[in-house]
Amino acid sequence: IIIMTPPNVRIIHSGHACNIEEERYTERVYTIREGETLELTCLVSGHPRPQIRWTKTAGSATDRFQDSSVFNETLRITRIQRHQGGRYYCKAENGLGTPAIRSIRVDVYYLDDPIVTVHQSIGEAKEQFYYERTVFLRCAANSNPPVRYSWRRGREFLSQGSDKGVEIYEPFFTQGETKILKLKNLRPQDYANYTCTASVRNVCGIPDKSVLFRLTNKTASPTIKLLVEDPIVANPGQTVVLVCIISGGEPTPTLTWVRNNEELPKKSNLNSETLTIPAISTEDAGVYSCVASNNVGNPAKKSTNIVVRALKKGRFWITPDPYHNDDNIQIGREVKISCQVEATPPEELMFSWLKNGRPLRSSERMVITQTDPDVAPGTTNLDIIDLKFTDFGTYTCVASLKNGGIPEISIDVNISSTTVPPNLTVPQEKSPLLSQEGDTVELQCLVSGKPKPIILWSRANKEVPMPDGNMQTESYDGVLRIVNVSREMAGTYRCQTSQYNGFNVKPREAIMELIVLYPPAVEPVYTEIRQGLGRPFSLSCRVLRAHPSKVLDYEWKLGTRLLTVGQLHTRDETEYHVRALNREGYGAYTCDIKNEAGAGRCTFLVTGKAYAPEFYYDTYSALWQNKPRVYGFKLQWTQMNPNSVDRIMAYRLGIKQTGHQRWWEQEIPIEDNIQKGELLTYNLTELIKPEAYQVRLTPITRFGEGDSTERIIRYCGKFHCGFDEDTICMFIQDKTEEFDWTRHSAATRDTKYTPNTGPSSDRTGSKQGFYMYTETSRPRLEGDKARLLTPSFNIAPKNPYGNVATNPTYCFSFYYHMYGKHIGTLNVYLRQKSQTGQDTSVWTLSGNQGDRWRQARVNINPTSYFQMVLEGIRGSGIEGDIAIDDVTIEEGECRDPPPSSNIRSLASPAAVHIWQLWLTLLLVLVGLRR
Repeated sequence: IIIMTPPNVRIIHSGHACNIEEERYTERVYTIREGETLELTCLVSGHPRPQIRWTKTAGSATDRFQDSSVFNETLRITRIQRHQGGRYYCKAENGLGTPAIRSIRVDVYYLDDPIVTVHQSIGEAKEQFYYERTVFLRCAANSNPPVRYSWRRGREFLSQGSDKGVEIYEPFFTQGETKILKLKNLRPQDYANYTCTASVRNVCGIPDKSVLFRLTNKTASPTIKLLVEDPIVANPGQTVVLVCIISGGEPTPTLTWVRNNEELPKKSNLNSETLTIPAISTEDAGVYSCVASNNVGNPAKKSTNIVVRALKKGRFWITPDPYHNDDNIQIGREVKISCQVEATPPEELMFSWLKNGRPLRSSERMVITQTDPDVAPGTTNLDIIDLKFTDFGTYTCVASLKNGGIPEISIDVNISSTTVPPNLTVPQEKSPLLSQEGDTVELQCLVSGKPKPIILWSRANKEVPMPDGNMQTESYDGVLRIVNVSREMAGTYRCQTSQYNGFNVKPREAIMELIVLYPPAVEPVYTEIRQGLGRPFSLSCRVLRAHPSKVLDYEWKLGTRLLTVGQLHTRDETEYHVRALNREGYGAYTCDIKNEAGAGRCTFLVTGKAYAPEFYYDTYSALWQNKPRVYGFKLQWTQMNPNSVDRIMAYRLGIKQTGHQRWWEQEIPIEDNIQKGELLTYNLTELIKPEAYQVRLTPITRFGEGDSTERIIRYCGKFHCGFDEDTICMFIQDKTEEFDWTRHSAATRDTKYTPNTGPSSDRTGSKQGFYMYTETSRPRLEGDKARLLTPSFNIAPKNPYGNVATNPTYCFSFYYHMYGKHIGTLNVYLRQKSQTGQDTSVWTLSGNQGDRWRQARVNINPTSYFQMVLEGIRGSGIEGDIAIDDVTIEEGECRDPPPSSNIRSLASPAAVHIWQLWLTLLLVLVGLRR
């Protein structure tokens, strides 16, 4: 038997499901309560054994389910949360045909505590002497499924129309998320306790939740007072205290604090209405808000801005006379010195100037300005008109804040005959700069001039960040240091002068090239080749990228033995050929391809090990009842790529009871060559019920042992099929008959639907469940047959010692529905491998049995590999649909078979003979009565 089958898959659940239902018959919906355990199992068939992968469309099975997948049969999520609902996919593939995919939608049910908020509408009618006040009580709760609300006033249930002063409604834009109770023209009896109850109708066992609100003539929205200034300006290290007082509100409001509408600094101390921030820093600055809420009206909010004094980033630049073309500073020309700092708060910033340490005041030739509309805030300028030799010296810009509290910043600028604009050059040996991956390199731009400006580095030919992640990198000495250089960092770099701490002139710039050498990247890095003795094979190593790549050397080795050497000039790969493999040819082959930077290596492990066998899982109930306390199992497998190595001479079988340490081993000899896909079998006997066993199978060739594979055998003496999956449990149609059985759900109306026949639900009473039936409408004719075959089942092997062994007994049961005036016949046959072409009738029934499901049970005693055949024969008209459901095969004799006077059991010739005797006796009695 050659076995190669594409994958098939279905999803079952074993967690805390509230309900499983079919939605539009294409998508299964799994409902679970929040906090319970979700457990979905993907059952697969197919050979070789398919690989399984769970994925999800949205949300996550774990916190990072979007970035990863679950690669085993069972997906388990403990304490599932609402955001983890969604559609889960199980994908199975084994390389044959298209992958099999099934999905199930997980709906997480929950109900949060409801919240009641109160709002009031106050208005005066002009020129009239009455006062109207209307109160709205709004109840809202987060839930799935949608919540239903109910209101009570005291013990009285309120409904629309029960009280003229009360109106209950849902705003159309809320989609049922809230329920509003409107009290019109507030009356004395409206001052009471109001209870809102939220309910999801006990779905998933979720209880109702309620909230109580007391409405009085004192009910009012909150009011607060913030007893601090706005803004608050503090020095670093100072302790800041904020006090917020609740001045009104009924019920008593709750008070919360936020900073910039987010969390407070961790070091904050909150004590009732007082918030204390010790040792405040610039990171703690922001808008602090005190919020009071009591669910009446809108929350009350008061805010203050805390500003922490700071001075930072002191910079200067020198601007030559703009009315001359050159950038030099010369006697008789104008020169401007600019000084800039970042100050908080900016309005407290003060500047002063010194010359050679002495205070400098603004004059006709020395003009000091504190603000310049053409530059950023926080800037002061010193304009020197008609520069003289006596003006040379050191000018100091001093920045401070009016109220002190932080150190001042001083910036020194030297103006002299040696003050010259900058110039940039690149050392000849530094461009192009050669390096190897992993080196530390220094790109250098030589900067001259006085003062020396800051150098800005950037990538010249790419809009990509610098190695530190920024688009520009500052350097004070003109050197850019790159640690652990990589090939991605190769390219052209630009260095240019900054206007800061230097001349405010057109930036000077220079370009330099960085070349990164790296060894060849090759493929395959590692691969395993399985080969039999005497066979030829070839190895190929290919270069993906390298620098330099013009001339590459290569050498092939087997272990340490040199095989061949050469060079790659125009080609990007090298090959090595073996004409006939001998025993010395097994081992690790390496190909090293080299350049100046190093070598890339391809490794090929050539071995004669056989591939692992692949267990066959798709036979239902591959075990049998042998003795009362033990059972057997028919082990089935195929061999992966059996012809890739020498002939498999035997398999080493290991078996142990799960949970135990000791393995029992024996060899299974193999006489002939194994074909790809050939199904191999071996009968395991004397397994103790109901223990499970771990089985290990290892192929053996003349090379030695190959790869092993393992599986678990569990005792299971029952087969059941309810036809709820598309695969119909591997049942197959007999294509030699006139028509087929049809899988159907009573919830869908077929175009051939015929009244007065067929079931209105499956056997359990569910309209969403499925069953199989024979459609007897046209073009079917009387006597047409439809045959449905179960999967094949194994039984105990023959006793090799010739002792008489009792054939095992199985109970075959199913539910049938035979309703309609034209019902034909339903037959059941036993088909055995040892009786080719001959089916044994074991059960039959004809005629209308009423509009209900009935159960049939019959004992069978197969002597070999067997199937059950269910045959439906059309009656005389269209009202003759026959249906079956919940087919079961179970070890042992049937228990309490259902009584039915019109069912004939043909389990054995003896049973037929007894039936004939009873029928003869009955006819004699009728004749005597007449």
